[in-house]
Amino acid sequence: MTQTNTAAFVRVEGILLARGVLSAAAYLAGNAKKFGERAVRLGLVGLAAPVHRLLGQTDRALAHRLAHLAIRGMSQDRVEVLCEEYAEDVLKDTILDQGLELLKRLQAEGRRVVLLSDSIEPIMKPLARHLKHYDELVYNKIEFEDGEATGKLLDPVIGSNVGGRWLDDYAAAHNFELSRCAAYGAHGPDMLLLSRVGKPCAVNPDFVLRRSAKDADWPIIDYRD
Repeated sequence: MTQTNTAAFVRVEGILLARGVLSAAAYLAGNAKKFGERAVRLGLVGLAAPVHRLLGQTDRALAHRLAHLAIRGMSQDRVEVLCEEYAEDVLKDTILDQGLELLKRLQAEGRRVVLLSDSIEPIMKPLARHLKHYDELVYNKIEFEDGEATGKLLDPVIGSNVGGRWLDDYAAAHNFELSRCAAYGAHGPDMLLLSRVGKPCAVNPDFVLRRSAKDADWPIIDYRD
């Protein structure tokens, strides 16, 4: 049945892509120009990893901020080149066909398909050439000053906050009734997003989201394995 004035909010990581923010940070850090610089930056990623896993279930936005500190001081040109390489040489091949089929079905229902990504703009813009069946792609933006990355993400940071004021503002701007919208999440913090819409669904969920989805009697889709 075709919908009108409704949207489907879909988390990219876990539903369309098998890799996340830490993988991207490690790629950028590991391709710094000098060996010593690579070692330091990879060390920062290694230190951020356990914190990212912990905060990823509570404050995903803060976790993403920590992960991107590893590229602080890298030139904007270098970041953009490496991000495009990462999108084309690594991420492109991890796009999940079942995820694209999900988007196709949502568009066929007449919904505005909004993709929500934890990744940064220089990665998602080139990757967008290989994605299909969506209307809008929302991603994080890294701050640059005087041609160098500060390691800071610009507000609003796409993380667990998309279920709060960001979602309300988006729905108001597009005249959507959230009770008629759908959302598809893969991680524990996506519960905030899923709980705000009329049609929530967990896709390839982690342990926390799977348990919560079962408790809430939300549909669960598994296809990654």
